Amino acid sequence: MSAVSSTTDMDRRGHPLSLVWRRHSGTAELLVAAGAFLALCIAVLVRSTSMLEPDDFAYRASIIALTHGHIVLTNAQYLTLLQQLSHASQPGIAQWVHLPSGMWISEKNPGYPFFAAPFQMLGILRLAPLFYGGLGCLGLFAGGRRWLGRWGGAWAVMLFCSSAAAISFAWRATMPTFTDASLIAAGTGALLWTMLACEAGARRRTVVGLLGFLALEAATSMRYTDVVVLLVAVVAVLLARRSARLSVRMLAPWFASLALLAALLATFSAVFYGGVTKTGYGAGEITFGLGAVLPNLEHMPARLVSSMPFLVLAAIAIIWMTVRAARSFSPTLAQPLRTTYRRDAAVGAALLAAWAGIYGLYLAYTWTVPQAAHSGATIHVVRFYVPALAAVALLAAWLLKQLPRWLPPMALAVLVCLGAVTYPGLVNGGFPGAGGPGGPGPPHGPPPGGQLPNGPPPGGRQPSGGQPGGPRPNSGAPNGPLPGGGGPSGSSAPGGSSGS
Repeated sequence: MSAVSSTTDMDRRGHPLSLVWRRHSGTAELLVAAGAFLALCIAVLVRSTSMLEPDDFAYRASIIALTHGHIVLTNAQYLTLLQQLSHASQPGIAQWVHLPSGMWISEKNPGYPFFAAPFQMLGILRLAPLFYGGLGCLGLFAGGRRWLGRWGGAWAVMLFCSSAAAISFAWRATMPTFTDASLIAAGTGALLWTMLACEAGARRRTVVGLLGFLALEAATSMRYTDVVVLLVAVVAVLLARRSARLSVRMLAPWFASLALLAALLATFSAVFYGGVTKTGYGAGEITFGLGAVLPNLEHMPARLVSSMPFLVLAAIAIIWMTVRAARSFSPTLAQPLRTTYRRDAAVGAALLAAWAGIYGLYLAYTWTVPQAAHSGATIHVVRFYVPALAAVALLAAWLLKQLPRWLPPMALAVLVCLGAVTYPGLVNGGFPGAGGPGGPGPPHGPPPGGQLPNGPPPGGRQPSGGQPGGPRPNSGAPNGPLPGGGGPSGSSAPGGSSGS
């Protein structure tokens, strides 16, 4: 009897048996999170690639041009690349603009090609979004575990990797969607760990926090509207500075990196577009308005839930957190619970702000109004909402942590199955395409005779568009250097495709 009591007491004090259990539990969490990411990679790589929108062709051309050392192309270089990438009815290049200088450049935000070009040069472009996805999972695991405790990080990673939207855009390597969402996940997780790890060394927290900001800034360079998440992070850090024990010395490099990002983007715009506030998009091409909110609300919620079903869990989590935050003011509530409820409410408010910021912005996006009304356009319209994936996954993971221990694995199994079932239909439904902002248009190339005009076309831009007509093997990258510039030739991605 005394032996049993002694063993029990030792276990309660956290002695041998408890320590062994905790060590094995931590290993199991890592294995589950790694398994979820590996399953995502397999689902992506076993499926042959295809380019679904004009945006794919725009980014592919930018990535290949950058591997040759070019951000802009002369007429001769543009014609060469266009000829090398054009096959059958598919446009070789889409959504590039003709600058007043006579040079050509993609209208897209500039960041993604710089992050994808090294993979293109190695012939492994398909691994680019998966690499950054791995960074996102690492950040989510660290931040989720720090906030939620054991299994919190693993659940967040599983949710992030299981949705059909995540898998579909990880499969599309010539789109920045999964990469910028993954960098947001990495940055969110890193900052969450930094804000909560008050006992960690100041230098370590400074470095991890800086990496978090750099990840969010990199995402913003790929899609400028991701600045919503970056601004939420800045406000959250400033509001929680005292409670998180952040010194001015720790904050200085974080905000210096913000200034550097602003300077780099302003310089890029000034050099290539002729003004610090200009972009490659024409005036009035990207528009937001309150009049688009109600029409988008008619069609978008069903599309979003079908492609990211744990949105429902995240919404329930917000309601539950709100109720608990209200209870935290009760004088009868124990102090430890009061502290936990308020901490969860603060973290949840920051995550909700990032989620609501992205969703609110794009519910007002006028281009998605007619697109969302078409039955086959889901993959074309949900992509704007994917950057909120990390915030939603963390909120849903919080809810799972409140449930009985046996229930989260069952819920996750259902969500994984839903993602596996929805993924093929989401991708296949995108083959007709919906084009980029402005709607679909005819494939474009040089005018008859094979020559481009010496000056810009009317309006100073090349007609956007170029509508893929259906699935087909992707074209290879150029086999040699572009005229007027050297550099390595374009490489094909695994599976004989180079573009996605």
